[in-house]
Amino acid sequence: MGAIIIKADKRSNKLLFDLAKKLGADVLSVRDEQFEDFALGTLMDTVKTGENISRELVMEKLRRQ
Repeated sequence: MGAIIIKADKRSNKLLFDLAKKLGADVLSVRDEQFEDFALGTLMDTVKTGENISRELVMEKLRRQ
């Protein structure tokens, strides 16, 4: 089973939600924060290098900002 995500305005979301329900699809409503979390996770997966760095280096970089 696959899935699609459509980000649209409130009116369009309602129309698409109702249409998908009538077609018999399972429909989930996602808050903007949840969508952002999903998008960030997807981006992180695509740029994953497989390299490990030390906690100290991460903390050093964070302190500089």
